[in-house]
Amino acid sequence: MQNTVTEQLTQAGQQIEHDSFAIVDAEAGPHAYSPGQWQVVRRIIHATADFEFNGLTCFHPQAIAAALQAVARGAPIVADVEMICVGLSRPRLAHFGSSTHQFISDQDVIARANGENSTRAVQAMRKAHEQKLLNGGIVAIGNAPTALLEVLRLIREQRVRPALIVGMPVGFVSAAESKKLLSEITDIPWITIAGRKGGSTLVVATIHAILALAEAEQKATART
Repeated sequence: MQNTVTEQLTQAGQQIEHDSFAIVDAEAGPHAYSPGQWQVVRRIIHATADFEFNGLTCFHPQAIAAALQAVARGAPIVADVEMICVGLSRPRLAHFGSSTHQFISDQDVIARANGENSTRAVQAMRKAHEQKLLNGGIVAIGNAPTALLEVLRLIREQRVRPALIVGMPVGFVSAAESKKLLSEITDIPWITIAGRKGGSTLVVATIHAILALAEAEQKATART
């Protein structure tokens, strides 16, 4: 049974997407991912045409289950940059009652960053915590390693507990290092990309894959 909310809106679009996924499945080769994890990886490959993500994409053992639970209850999504919020499908989010939040360009965030000689990304995550969005929320980071490092600090020092961290910052300064630190966390589920590669496109693809899995589970539950 096809999804009706999390797929392309036209028959032609659906066919192209399905054909693309079939090509990814055929060309990707062997992998050690679970069926749910593979839905994320194949969508990342589909979004980037980069088969290296078959292997670079890493999952906490409870990531998919935690992601589905978070989506089912409409958990807020806190992004490090506006690009992620713009890239996510509003109808798909609305179906689950989920909202997106980002504070990177807020004037108070900029002022705090200048005043404390930190980055906007750090202050944006602190603002999200002040607004009680991080506990139980989905943290989505595709651009700023300092945002991920700040979330990790909040977890360590203030016992912040996101439902899921999609930590995929891209770049050359602290990107790989921040994701390595994320991958060492055992008590909070996460999905990440090893090394320097990453980006908002990957985060959007990951969340869309999770939404598609959640819709499929929703339909399966309705049939029983």
